[in-house]
Amino acid sequence: MYWITAKNVVVLVPRWRSLSLLFSLPRHHRRSFFSSSSVPLRQSERTLCVRERKHFTKTTKKQKQLKIVLEEKDYAHITWWKEKMQMCRKPSSVQLIKRLTYSNLLGIDTSLRNGSLKEGTLNWEMVQFKSQFPREVLLCRVGDFYEAIGIDACILVEYAGLNPFGGLRSDSIPKAGCPVVNLRQTLDDLTCNGFSVCIVEEVQGPTQARTRKSRFISGHAHPGSPYVFGLVGDDHDLDFPEPMPVVGISRSAKGYCMISVLETMKTYSAEDGLTEEALVTKIRTCRCHHLFLHSSLKNNSSGTCRWREFGEGGLLWGECNSRQFEWFEGNPVNELLFKVKELYGLEDDVTFRNITVTSEDRPRPLHLGTATQIGALPTEGIPCLLKVLLPPNCTGLPILYVRDLLLNPPAYEIASTIQEACKLMSNITCSIPEFTCVPSTKLVKLLELREANHIEFCKIKSLLDDILHMYRSLELSAILKLLMDPTWVATGLKVELETLVNECQSVSCRIGEIISLEGEKDQKMTSYTAIPNEFFEDMESSWKGRVKRIHLVEEFAEVDEAAEALSITVKEDFLPILSRIKATTAPLGGPKGEILYAREHEAVWFKGKRFVPSVWAGTPGEEQIKQLRPALDSKGKRVGEEWYTTLKVEEALARYHEAGEKAKTKVLELLRGLSTELQTKINILVFASMLLVIAKALFGHVSEGRRRKWVFPNLIRCHRFKDKDSDGMKITGLSPYWFDAAHVNAIRNTVDMKSLFLLTGPNGGGKSSLLRSICAAALLGICGFMVPAESAIIPHFDSIMLHMKSYDSPADGKSSFQIEMSEIRSIITSATSKSLVLIDEICRGTETAKGTCIAGSVIETLDAMGCLGTVSTHLHGIFELPLRTKNAVYKAMGTECIDGQTIPTWKLIDGICKESLAFETAQREGIPEILIQRAEELYLSVYSKDPLRVHQSKIKHLTASADVHVSDKATDKQSNAAEKVVHPPTESLNPLEKLCMEVENAVTSICQKRLIELYKKKNALELPAMKCVLVAAREQPPPSTIGASSVYLILRPDKNLYVGETDDLEGRIRAHRLKEGMQNASFLYFLVPGKSIACQLETLLINQLPGKGFHLINVADGKHRNFGTSDLALETLVR
Repeated sequence: MYWITAKNVVVLVPRWRSLSLLFSLPRHHRRSFFSSSSVPLRQSERTLCVRERKHFTKTTKKQKQLKIVLEEKDYAHITWWKEKMQMCRKPSSVQLIKRLTYSNLLGIDTSLRNGSLKEGTLNWEMVQFKSQFPREVLLCRVGDFYEAIGIDACILVEYAGLNPFGGLRSDSIPKAGCPVVNLRQTLDDLTCNGFSVCIVEEVQGPTQARTRKSRFISGHAHPGSPYVFGLVGDDHDLDFPEPMPVVGISRSAKGYCMISVLETMKTYSAEDGLTEEALVTKIRTCRCHHLFLHSSLKNNSSGTCRWREFGEGGLLWGECNSRQFEWFEGNPVNELLFKVKELYGLEDDVTFRNITVTSEDRPRPLHLGTATQIGALPTEGIPCLLKVLLPPNCTGLPILYVRDLLLNPPAYEIASTIQEACKLMSNITCSIPEFTCVPSTKLVKLLELREANHIEFCKIKSLLDDILHMYRSLELSAILKLLMDPTWVATGLKVELETLVNECQSVSCRIGEIISLEGEKDQKMTSYTAIPNEFFEDMESSWKGRVKRIHLVEEFAEVDEAAEALSITVKEDFLPILSRIKATTAPLGGPKGEILYAREHEAVWFKGKRFVPSVWAGTPGEEQIKQLRPALDSKGKRVGEEWYTTLKVEEALARYHEAGEKAKTKVLELLRGLSTELQTKINILVFASMLLVIAKALFGHVSEGRRRKWVFPNLIRCHRFKDKDSDGMKITGLSPYWFDAAHVNAIRNTVDMKSLFLLTGPNGGGKSSLLRSICAAALLGICGFMVPAESAIIPHFDSIMLHMKSYDSPADGKSSFQIEMSEIRSIITSATSKSLVLIDEICRGTETAKGTCIAGSVIETLDAMGCLGTVSTHLHGIFELPLRTKNAVYKAMGTECIDGQTIPTWKLIDGICKESLAFETAQREGIPEILIQRAEELYLSVYSKDPLRVHQSKIKHLTASADVHVSDKATDKQSNAAEKVVHPPTESLNPLEKLCMEVENAVTSICQKRLIELYKKKNALELPAMKCVLVAAREQPPPSTIGASSVYLILRPDKNLYVGETDDLEGRIRAHRLKEGMQNASFLYFLVPGKSIACQLETLLINQLPGKGFHLINVADGKHRNFGTSDLALETLVR
C-alpha cells in the first residue's frame, strides 16, 4: 500500500499501476487513445483514480480534480525534470518554475487558474500523452498554435526564447507556445539544447458543436533526428543534422568499450579494447543524445573501486563529468538496447543490427592529444588538417567521413584499397558525377515513416543514377569496384557489386515510373482569363508536378472540368457586372469592381462598391447584381463590406476544391505507397548513399592533393622495426601540411627513420613543426591518402601517438607535469614494436635533474621496445647519462651563423645541438634588453665552467639532402593515360548529344589544323592527339584537370555557345552554373600545354565557329584577342 499526500489530501490506494489498462493496450491503440476512430472504452476503464476505496478528503475544488496518481517509475522522471528546472536561469522561466508542483508529470498546480485536471479536459489529455514519453517536451496542437504547459512551458521559455502566455501573472499555470509556422524553429532550439520533443496533432476536419477535437501523437524530434510529419505534402527539402547516438561506456578485460546506438537506423556498434585517451577522443567527437556509464567503470585494472581518484580513469571521468549521464548495470549491449527502447518508446520486438566490422590489424584510434595537435579535431592555434585535405566547396558528409577515417585509421587492406582508388581518380580523363550525398538517417526515417516527398525521391533517383553512371563508365567502373570494401566497413553491410547495380537499376526505374522528373512539361497550371492565375497556382502547386500524369488521369480530368465550370460560372455571374461598371462614366466616386483572388479564403470573389443601381431599369448586369450575396469565411462570418459571391460561384468553387483535394490525396497515396515499396530496399539505399559520400570525399581529396603537389606514399605492411628486414619509414621532401607547396616555398626535410630519434635544437628551430609534419604524413599514409612530400615509404603502423605540451587541470587537481606523466604512461603502455611514437620536449614541467632521468628512462624503454619515433628535448644532461640504448640515433635542427648571429635553418641534420637560442628568442619577443643582459650575466656566473652549458656554436652541421625538386612524372603519366582512354559505344543520340558531336567535330577540325601548323614550324615529329571531353549536366571535370590549361565551350540550353579558357576548369564550371538558367548546362573541354596556347585556340574558335553555323554569345571577345605569337609558347607546345 502507498500513502499519497498532497497538502490537505491524504489518499490510501492499493499497490497497482494506475495506468496499467492504458499501457497494456497495443501501441497502435495507445497512440490513438483519444482518437474518435478508436473503439470507445467504458467509463470504468478510462478512469485513472481508484474506486475501490473511499477518499477521505475535504470538499474543495482542488481535491475533486485530483485524479492523477503517480506511478512508482514516475518519481525518477520527476526528479530528472527537477534537475532541469534547477538549471534554468532566465528571470521569466525562474518565475514560472515557482508555480510548479511536482505531483504530476507536467508539474501543474491544480489550485491555479487553468490548472484543472478533470477527466476530458485538455490538461488531462496532455498528461496522458506525457505519461507515454515522460522525458520528452510535449507540444500539443491547439488551433493555430502548439502549446505546452507546466514544466514543458518553462523549457520553452528558457531554451526556445518564447514568452509565456498571459505574461507572468501568478494566478495561472505556466503556459507557452509557438505559432504553427514557427514549429521548425522551436524544435531546432529545443533539440540543439539536448531535449527530445513529442508533438501532438489535431485530427483535421469538421467537428460537431461542443465537441473537443481528437488528437494523436504525430511524431518526435530528437537531437540529430528532426520532426518529419507532413513533409510528404511539402514542396521543399528538409536538412538533416548529424545523427546523435545513445552511447554506453563499459570496461572489459581488453580495455574500455564504447557502444553507440542509432535509433533511426536501428543499428549499434561496439568497439572494445580502447585506451582511455582514444575513448575520450571518440566521446568528444560524438555529440551523443544520452550517455550511460556501466558500473564496471567503477573498478580499475587492479580491481579496486577507486576509479577517477588516481591514475587511469581520471581523463575519462573529467570528460563524462562535464556531461549528464546515468549509470546502468548488467550486460552492456543488451541493457543499453533496452534503455534505448525505453527512451524512444519502441516495442520490445524491435531489433537492432550490429554494424561493427572487426579487424585484427586495424590501427588503434587516435589519442585525444594526437588528434588535437595535428588539427584532426579543430583546435585553436593548431593548423587544421581537415581544411587542407579537401577543397573549400567540399563540405558536409564527405568531411565527416574523412574526419572519422583519420580518427579511426583503417586496416591495411582497406587503406591500400583507398589509395588504389585515389590513384585511379588522379589519372582519369572522363567527367565524373556530382555525387549526390544524402544522409543515411534521412533516407531511413523518411521511408519508414512514409514521409518522403517528390523532392526526396528525385534525390534518391539521382543517387542511384550516379552509381549506374560509374558502373557504365570504363574508367569509373574500376573505382566503383574498389569502393565496395570501404563502404562495407563504413556501413556494416556486405553487398556484391552486381547486386548493387541491379537493385539501383530496379529502384531508379521504379521511381522514374511514379515521380514526375525535371524537364517534364505535361502538368502546367490551369489558366483562364476570367480568373487570376495566382488562384490556380496556389491551389494546384500542392499536387501537380509531383507524380506522373499517367497515374492521375481521372483526377486531372475532374480538376480540368471543375476549373472550366468555375471559369464559365465566374464569367456568367461577374463579367456582366464588370461590363456595366466599365460602361458607366462618372466622375470620382463612381462604381468600382473587379474579380480578385482572396488568398486567405482560397476563393475567387467579386470585390466592388457603389455598383448597385439606384433605379432598377432592366439594363444589362442588373440580374447578376441581384444574385450577389456577401462572401462568408469558413466560420460563416462576413468577409469585409466589399466582397461578394453568388450561389453558383460557391458551388463551382466547392466542386473545384473537392476535385483538387481528391487529386492531392491520390498524389500523397502514391508517394506513401512508393515509400512502402522502397522500405525493402533500405539497405541498398544506405549502402549506395555511403558509397557516394566516400567517392566524393576521395575525389575531393585527390583534387586538392594534386593542386598542392602532394604524392601517394608507398604503403607497406608493418614489421617489427628492430628486425633486419624492416625498411622503416622514409619521407623525402617532407613539408608542413599547413603550407601550400603550390604557392609557398616551404623548407623541406628528408626523414629516414629506422629506429628512435633523439632530437635537439634551438627554440624556434622547427622541432615541434617537424613532429607535427611527421605525424600528419604517417597518419595520412596509413589511411590511404596523399602526403605533403616528394616521395614517401610509410609502414602501416598499429598506432600513431603524438605528445606535445601539456596544461594543468585545476578541476581535476592535476599539475601540468601530472598531466604529462599520465599521457606518457598511456603511450608507454600502448606502444608496440609496430608503433610510431612522437614526444615533444619531454619532462619540461619539473626540475631538471629528475626530469632528465625520467626522460632517459622513457627513451630506454622506447628503444628497447623497437618502435619508430622521435623524442625532442632541451634536457642536454641526457647525453651524460649512462643510457642503455642500442638503436637510438641523435638528430638535430640545424643552425647557421650569419653576421655574427645564430639563425635556425629548420633543416634536420645528424648530431646534437645544445644551442637553445633562448636569449635571442626572448629578445625577439620584446623582453627588455636590461633583463636579457642580466640573464646572460647570471648564466655565465653559474655555467661558465660547465662544458655542457657553454654556447656550442661550433657544432658540426651535417646538412641533410633535402633540396626541393619538383617531378614531372605525374604529369607524364597523366598525358599517357589520356591517350589510352576508350569510351563505350554510343547508342541513339538525343538533340544534346547530336549538338555535342557536331561541336566536337568542328572544334577538332579547327584546332587540329592550327596545331599542325605550329608543329610544322618546329619540325615536330609527333603530334599529340587532341581529346574533347563532355561534362554533362550534374557532372564535373576529373581531378586530372587541376593545374592544367584548358579551352572550354558551354552548350547552353538555348543552343548558343560560349567559348572560354581557364587554368581552373572546375571552379569556372561551378561559377557558370551558379548563373540563372545555367544549372544544367553542359561543357566541352580539351587540355592544352600552357595558357598562351589556350588563349590562341580560344580566339581561333570564337572567330571561326560562327562560320560553321554555330551561334556564339561572346563573338566580340574574338576581336580584341591577339595571343600566341611568342616562340616560348610554341616551344612549350612542342615539348
